[in-house]
Amino acid sequence: MNLTFYGAAREVTGSCYSLEADGKKFLVDCGLQQGQDEKDNQRLPFNASDIDFVILTHTHMDHSGRLPLLVKEGFRGKIYAIEATCDLASVMLKDSASIQEMDAMWENKKNKRTGKDKVAPLYSTADVEDTVELLVPCSYNNMNKISDGIQFNFIDAGHILGSGSVEIFLSENGINKKIVFSGDIGNLEQPIIKDPQYIKEADFVVMESTYGDRNHEKSDDYALDLAKIIDRTLLRGGNVIIPSFALGRTQGLLYLIRDIKERKLVSVSNFPVYVDSPLASEVTKLYDDDLMIYGDSQTKEILKGGFNPLDFPDLTFTDSTDESKELNYNPVPKVIISSSGMCDGGRIRHHLKFNLWKEECSIIFSGFQAYGTLGRELLDGAKEVTIYGEEISVLADIYNFTSLSAHADRDGLLRWINSFEEKPDKVFVTHGEDQVSDKFAEYLNELGFLAVAPLYKSVYSLSNGELVSPGVVR
Repeated sequence: MNLTFYGAAREVTGSCYSLEADGKKFLVDCGLQQGQDEKDNQRLPFNASDIDFVILTHTHMDHSGRLPLLVKEGFRGKIYAIEATCDLASVMLKDSASIQEMDAMWENKKNKRTGKDKVAPLYSTADVEDTVELLVPCSYNNMNKISDGIQFNFIDAGHILGSGSVEIFLSENGINKKIVFSGDIGNLEQPIIKDPQYIKEADFVVMESTYGDRNHEKSDDYALDLAKIIDRTLLRGGNVIIPSFALGRTQGLLYLIRDIKERKLVSVSNFPVYVDSPLASEVTKLYDDDLMIYGDSQTKEILKGGFNPLDFPDLTFTDSTDESKELNYNPVPKVIISSSGMCDGGRIRHHLKFNLWKEECSIIFSGFQAYGTLGRELLDGAKEVTIYGEEISVLADIYNFTSLSAHADRDGLLRWINSFEEKPDKVFVTHGEDQVSDKFAEYLNELGFLAVAPLYKSVYSLSNGELVSPGVVR
């Protein structure tokens, strides 16, 4: 029984773990590396055809984004995920493939002029279609048996629609072990989504540490806090630009803005709101379909009253490129929600280019910004940034709304790990920046846990928890 760390080891993205037990080799997640973590998305560090099956914790690209590459390189097993995750994966991965194909097309245009070789996209839309065929919908709290020595169960992680922590039960040569993968642990009292569910026992735990070194700002009224920024910005004639992940964060923002409008918290209650992301538009439709199954009690009450918690007057989804461009020439003060959430691509970069240099505008971040991304530059106080080759002054107000994060903060992570009635034999701290993972592991050790922040490609025995191969520093 071995566990190998193929991603998110002292990094925030690229979640990918391999387990070997009962004669099988399988993965938990197979995600893209993003921002500064991006080093070798183009190749997998193992033979895809050796993988028997995959367990997917949720659909964010840093957990699912290399699944089509896995299939492209020869994987033909099943991919198990919560049913909502399966629905979302089809939309999210097709969008990712379109981006990969577009990037390759532009790169090849440049390469042709300079005599360089053609590049191929990481994967194609056809690879995604093959991947979707392998998805197997699962339910929370329902045991899935792979073999006599491998069973697993999903627990609601409270991160996004369909997200799960995974309990895996392994048996080999008379040795029985339980390992838990946290996936991304959700923040408490998020709009729409239920709070994370807790697990009481495990021999080993692999847990995320995205915010392992800090807590989110606390708020008694998230809608009121957001309304104050919107009101102040619109009254001075500016636009509110919100970089947002198409999955999860956009829907949470719509929920809050509906509340703002219903409570008339902004002076101009009929202010226009634009969701400028075709992907977010598709994902929101899927959210609408699944809220009675996966939504929290407050969301279900709204639905029972005959209202859509993600809809309100003056909300527009802009799908076409022309509609998107028109937003920056429309003088009416407005709220624009656009992806990508870290500003490393997508339409949000155009909106930032048109609004960052305007003192009357505001930029609101509501999710994690990885090192190496434009979003991180802005949060770190950059006075000038480069967008599409042009230097742009940063004069707009920049806000970091960490209270809206879909990730648990330090206290939330501690609440999750302390829910285990007996301390696990070992806790593997992953999915955090290098120093953050180290710091969180050190703190867990001070609390009496045996915790380590493993290196890339490190291998541990699950029979006794010992290090088999030390891995490498990247």
